Amino acid sequence: MDKSLLDLYADYLISSFGPTTATGLSGLLGGGLSHDKITRFLAGQDFTSASLWRVVKPLVRKVQSEDAVLVIDDSILHKPHTDEGELIAWHYDHSLDRSVKGLGFLSTLYCAQGVCLPVAFALVEKDEPFTDEKTGKPKRRATVSKNEHYRSMLRACVRNGLPFRYVLNDVWFSAADNMKLIKVELDKDFVMPLKGNRNVALSGQDKKDGRYQAVETLTLEHGKAQRVWLEQVPFALLLVRQVFTNKDGSQGLLYLVTSDTALGGGQITGLYQERWQVEEYHKSLKQNASLACSPTRTQRTQGNHVFLSLCAFVKLETLKLKTTCGHFALKSKLYVAALRAAFDQLQRLQPSNLLGSTSA
Repeated sequence: MDKSLLDLYADYLISSFGPTTATGLSGLLGGGLSHDKITRFLAGQDFTSASLWRVVKPLVRKVQSEDAVLVIDDSILHKPHTDEGELIAWHYDHSLDRSVKGLGFLSTLYCAQGVCLPVAFALVEKDEPFTDEKTGKPKRRATVSKNEHYRSMLRACVRNGLPFRYVLNDVWFSAADNMKLIKVELDKDFVMPLKGNRNVALSGQDKKDGRYQAVETLTLEHGKAQRVWLEQVPFALLLVRQVFTNKDGSQGLLYLVTSDTALGGGQITGLYQERWQVEEYHKSLKQNASLACSPTRTQRTQGNHVFLSLCAFVKLETLKLKTTCGHFALKSKLYVAALRAAFDQLQRLQPSNLLGSTSA
């Protein structure tokens, strides 16, 4: 991996306000770097999660903490006009409650001492074509599920010697196998939401006897933790009911569980609030690191663009530490500087008072 070219391309992604291409970077540098060399860099090899770890590792080591949290989440980069393939496929978007065409990916975000860094990622590859039995239409599905990617990324984080205490994720990753991996295999703890129809037992004996009831039928005091036992999970959990207010003023409800039975209800909900840092991460990736600005067509270059945008995010986080200026403020400064440079260039190109000198 050409680290100097990687650094240069990350700068290009941060500085750009439109489509990002090899031609665009070559032109920006005035021919100082050939289009062919940039193209070979973008298409010459697959940049993987291990590649990302090599980039981010030095910064992680500076901020790492035993009390850090790992936040795992998925997202979809909408690509409605790009040809369908293994990476560009149809995915269900929970925020829109419908399927959209795009590139699905998962990220593991390491949050410690006010810094959030992507330390692992996975691309959702719908690599198996099949025929829908109901409609008879051809479709694609992934041979590796998102939950399998989730567990692979967590194991990689532990192998890489990342110190952390809790894993946070949304309800779509609250599977029993994920819980067992974190608590039993990795000896860590988690805070996750449960769907209201998940069945729990209220005692160890109830679990043995198979007496379960849906979470939503329980009478829970707001903010107070209740010990419960989940089906297929061999250890006790704490359950807390959290009522919150949405941006539109409506009320929402979360049932949160944790494997750390020493926590109080307020601590559980406070910890889970840290998960929302991943929403800012996704937003910054798309708006500040040019994630959505690549017109690439091949699977390799599409995946590599995701990797390069993650590297650009790491650079933005590094700059945030040095300047105490957030990602969006940094991007705004770049925009104003670019606008100023364009304005000054225009003044040099045209005669003075061009409009004022025009006769009536």
